[in-house]
Amino acid sequence: MTPVTVGLLGFAVLVALMFARIPVGFVMAIVGFLGFGLLTSWSASLNLIARDFFSVFSSYGLTVIPLFIFMGQIAHHTGISGRLFNAANKIMGHLPGGLAIATIGACAGFSAICGSTSATAATMAAVALPEMKKYRYDPSLATGVVAAGGSLGILIPPSTIFIVYGIMTEQSVGKLFMAGVLPGICLTVLFILSIVVWVRLRPGLCVRAPKATLRERIASLSGVIETFILFVLVMGGLFIGFFTPTEAAGVGAFGTLAIALIGRNLSWKSFITSLNETTRISCMILVIVAGATVFGHFLAVTTIPAGIGSWVSGLRLPPYLIIGIIIIIYLLLGCLMDSLAMIMLTIPVFYPVVTALGYDPIWFGVVIVLVAEMGVITPPIGINVYVVAGVARDVPLQVIFRGVLRMMIALFLTALLLIAFPQIALFLPGLMK
Repeated sequence: MTPVTVGLLGFAVLVALMFARIPVGFVMAIVGFLGFGLLTSWSASLNLIARDFFSVFSSYGLTVIPLFIFMGQIAHHTGISGRLFNAANKIMGHLPGGLAIATIGACAGFSAICGSTSATAATMAAVALPEMKKYRYDPSLATGVVAAGGSLGILIPPSTIFIVYGIMTEQSVGKLFMAGVLPGICLTVLFILSIVVWVRLRPGLCVRAPKATLRERIASLSGVIETFILFVLVMGGLFIGFFTPTEAAGVGAFGTLAIALIGRNLSWKSFITSLNETTRISCMILVIVAGATVFGHFLAVTTIPAGIGSWVSGLRLPPYLIIGIIIIIYLLLGCLMDSLAMIMLTIPVFYPVVTALGYDPIWFGVVIVLVAEMGVITPPIGINVYVVAGVARDVPLQVIFRGVLRMMIALFLTALLLIAFPQIALFLPGLMK
């Protein structure tokens, strides 16, 4: 068999095993190992898998991942997420669709100290869904808003996908973080506008919550202060060049722990749970990165990435149409596989094409994160939908997907704005030292 045939067969086996629910990191490692062995030698393949796994798990650059995950876990287990939702609820809960709007606001705030889409969705589902059920919110609206809002976890920094993208493409992780701020705010506003329009068109979807007094609103703002301090500490240090991303992650994790201890919100049980969850999620991400690295080396020897890159760059089309084709490919892949795995597999193929066309790599990183956001809420994979379904066990999957699809227009509009006005993503990174 030719290398290209072996590569295509490897892709087919990869997809089949993923649909068999085998963990994606192990699938990529196994297929990459077998494919590389077939095309080179088994001794070279054994050396490859050992070297790639060791290099990933010993990488200093990737230590930022467990640190930011630990930061989010401590924030979750000490009630920061609940206080964020309470503040947003007191301020906006009385508006039409106010609890749904408050959920989006709380998702945006929690995303600023979390970095994980599924963690944001799970946390806000536990906090917001009981409150929306209390005020008879339509299940499609309530669950759809939580699943869509959770997707902000990988756009608003810190973001694990930005970290992996930055390391793979040798771009500044700090600049990628800053590039996600304005698009994240833009998407949050468009999510809120989507809810407003949805509720205006169908007023019977929810019941208004009672209006909080001025004193209650002011008192609730204390729940925002913790998140604001952490966000300014981490992102401010990155913006002025005082921290590297790894140092910022360490400072953020320490700051979250200090706030939890000062407020006496952290029990020994919660601390141990946070450590366990941090270890589990970090290992899952690092195995995916390591597996994708092995699979990427296999793809390199098949010459498929180089062939696709040459074909796309050789199309006699304007650059914006080529970038449109690439985004459509990402959308289709996002419906079929995990977002991190998708980015790990496709960056070696499309990154050289995008840079050759003259597009800014920082801007492209934000665009594919937006597309990955669409992937976490679209069927059949839609990991956020399954996370919310695990919390709202009485709501059928199709009901959640129906609610999520109504929120998708905000993601598409944000992507279009980003393509039309790249400075939305590039303005803040351009100010960095």
